[in-house]
Amino acid sequence: MGKETNIQADAGFDLLQQRFVDHFQDIFLNDLAEKTVVIIPSLTLDSRILKTLKGAIHYEERLLCLLMLLRMPRTRVIYVTSIPIDDTIIDYYLHLLPGITGYHARRRLTLLSCYDASSVSLTEKILQRPRLIKRIKDHIKNPDLTHMVCFNETEVEKDLAMRLGTPVYGCDPKLEILGTKTGSRQIFRQLGLLLPPGEEDLHSGKEVAAALAGLKLADPELRKAVVKMNDGFSGEGNAVYKYTGSETLSDDPAAEILNHLPDRLNIVAKGLSFKVFMEKFERMGGIVEAFIDGKIKESPSVQCRINPLGGCEVISTHDQLLGGDDGQVFIGATFPANPEYHREIAGIGMQVARELCKYGVLGRFGIDFISIKEEEGWKHYAIEINLRKGGTTHPFLMLQFLTGGEFNGEEGVFKMPNGQTRCYIASDNVEDPKYKGLAPCDLIDIAMYHRIQYDGATQCGVTFHMIGALSQYGKLGMVCIGRTQEEARSYFIRTLQILDEECG
Repeated sequence: MGKETNIQADAGFDLLQQRFVDHFQDIFLNDLAEKTVVIIPSLTLDSRILKTLKGAIHYEERLLCLLMLLRMPRTRVIYVTSIPIDDTIIDYYLHLLPGITGYHARRRLTLLSCYDASSVSLTEKILQRPRLIKRIKDHIKNPDLTHMVCFNETEVEKDLAMRLGTPVYGCDPKLEILGTKTGSRQIFRQLGLLLPPGEEDLHSGKEVAAALAGLKLADPELRKAVVKMNDGFSGEGNAVYKYTGSETLSDDPAAEILNHLPDRLNIVAKGLSFKVFMEKFERMGGIVEAFIDGKIKESPSVQCRINPLGGCEVISTHDQLLGGDDGQVFIGATFPANPEYHREIAGIGMQVARELCKYGVLGRFGIDFISIKEEEGWKHYAIEINLRKGGTTHPFLMLQFLTGGEFNGEEGVFKMPNGQTRCYIASDNVEDPKYKGLAPCDLIDIAMYHRIQYDGATQCGVTFHMIGALSQYGKLGMVCIGRTQEEARSYFIRTLQILDEECG
């Protein structure tokens, strides 16, 4: 009976998605068409991993960049969050809208909240509230011209889509394996791409130890290897194993490693014990791969999109800024990626996109690389596919919506309608205990007084996000837009200096 129910649910969801395909060309590609976008910015990920992410609930604010959709005069937006968003933050975004008054945009914006700050994912909170679901449906004027946008798509987002009767511009959860660490390596292998030595589809400490031993025996000079859960987020599902040399001296290297795994495995997520890490690893599976070293090393990413008609495109390239003890934590990104290799990684990105399109993947996704500069050029190791919005999604959308420009994949530059180019440096992790206590209105006052706020006349300056996390956590995000990378970086440095001065 359960199997029949699942088949019926899949069939119903497929019909919903087909409705989006039927209307995509008419409504999505027409700025003057009537449409409604339901935004569910839920981080539907492992709750224990999310608890290690400071201010995780405020990550729901990252998709406020989609309020820029209100620049289209007949578009309605329904934005649902766990806790209410301060009116000052909403006004801040509406003020940035090019060519639309705040009054006009406000009439087409509906903000709804669960009034629930618990660690349960937003989508699960909504499903627990049938009256809230009814309120969302009441604000949908024409279901045929409506679609849902999520941070990531799991079975609970699929369930919500069915209850709302609204298709999702995102990947069917039945394809989620393709976006895991294991699935990513399998896709890369199918395409013959370069990837770090390692093994995937592991489910126990014993298998992890055997894979770590195999890597060391194959390369006695290897210093470190990375153990990754299949569904980690921002590096928080990773751990780094540091070899001591004793492994190769042992008669049974795998047993030696297994015995010392709790001591030698450096877990990235703060406060996550070895016991909990391994319990989660065994439940969701994961991979082990060699830690790639190099004198000149970068971590670029390619953002791609597959539309409902099967069209594939590369929409941006970034160089990621990674932190933490072993460079496993995503801190921010610069856009566009290094001109020395942007065409190379964009070409690989398109290869992956076309392959994923064959499986039925839909929407935005990213591909991460580790790139090492050698005498003959750059060597790009494909690391993972993220079938969801990522840390580079909202900065790029913000730039695109503010300027009306497009990324030219061939030239590797972002061009505005007037022919000028723009770059940015963005981060979700601008953090200092001194910033605690700053209210949203304080941040905006500081930005205006010091004239660092994005200026529509020059199309340069700083935009802020995750503003709601500032007072409690001393944390926020920002996108610093300039004509050149140097100008963008100067905005970034200046903003940090100003915040430090203002906060004593």
